[in-house]
Amino acid sequence: MRIEAHWLDIPAVQHVCAMLEAGGFQALFVGGCVRNTLLGFPVTDHDLSTDATPEDVTLLMRDAGLKVIPTGIDHGTVTVVVDDEPFEITTFRRDVATDGRRAVVRFATDVADDARRRDFTMNAIYCDARGEIHDPLDGLPDLRARRLRFVGDATHRVQEDYLRILRFFRFSAWFADPEQGMDPEALDACATQSAGLAQISAERIGSEMRKLLAAPEPSHAAGVMQTTGVLPAILPGADVTALPILVHLEGQLGRRPDPVLRLAALGGESVEERLRLSRKDARRLAAISQAARSEMSPGETGYRLGRVDGPAAIILHAALMGVSVAPATLAAVDQGARAVFPVRARDLMPAHRGPEIGTAMKAMERRWIDSGFRLDRADLLKGGCE
Repeated sequence: MRIEAHWLDIPAVQHVCAMLEAGGFQALFVGGCVRNTLLGFPVTDHDLSTDATPEDVTLLMRDAGLKVIPTGIDHGTVTVVVDDEPFEITTFRRDVATDGRRAVVRFATDVADDARRRDFTMNAIYCDARGEIHDPLDGLPDLRARRLRFVGDATHRVQEDYLRILRFFRFSAWFADPEQGMDPEALDACATQSAGLAQISAERIGSEMRKLLAAPEPSHAAGVMQTTGVLPAILPGADVTALPILVHLEGQLGRRPDPVLRLAALGGESVEERLRLSRKDARRLAAISQAARSEMSPGETGYRLGRVDGPAAIILHAALMGVSVAPATLAAVDQGARAVFPVRARDLMPAHRGPEIGTAMKAMERRWIDSGFRLDRADLLKGGCE
């Protein structure tokens, strides 16, 4: 079987493969680029596997005048830069020992050995520079059926790297057919091994959760995470009840998937620390969550949070209440987001000084918001801070 894809025709792609093959080695693309091409999803990276050792790859590429970076040479990976485009090239490997977070590997010469150490059958499909498919573990039937299965014994695969539990649910949300249900062996492994997630760093867990929640419809996967005990293991107190309603409202209102907003719908204890969110995302999460669970009016929500996060907070509030969002409500949010408070601190001088200015400004702002943003500067200064 051959695949046709525009990325296979990129000169840099062909050049790297030609260099490896000219040296007598295999050059096989694997993982996301092959899987996504077969499923009709966008391709964002081009990972190559080869029976050449990192030293062989380095010599071949440097002899061809290409830049080589030893990004993960201890694990068999070097990065080759061609026409300013990086290619990760990894030597075929087999696991010697694992501890749930990292593996000790040895290089291999057989692509089947390399395939057997991968996580899912749909990720163990390879293709060469001509698009010819190499499927050593017969993963194509699973891929065509949108069926997500671990390679070999599911419990063994999870124990090699507990992050695979979250990858299972993330890949289920993105690529699996929800009508088929999830693989029972995989679910059993994820449920019984979920305590192992305590060994995984907050950064890696947070990255997987954001990717999962960026899927068009992550509700089913998140729901199964909750029932299997996986979600409580990483986010104690989280609840998926509002998530499917939120996703429906996002679609109804034409909003793109927003992982931070969806995290706010899940809730939970110390989310920003447990998922090691960036400062920006942590601030968004806190602002949206607090506004959605407050008595703040739609207009004030738009004024305080702006044209993106104001509607997000309103949508979250509706999802938590299990109701729809009225067009008039969104119009009020938009009005608030566009409103500009007309009074400046200098307008209150010299009648007020120091802390008095802040107190007076807050009182005027409150009157202005309560008026529906109708009072102008003259009205507010005439009324003072009472």
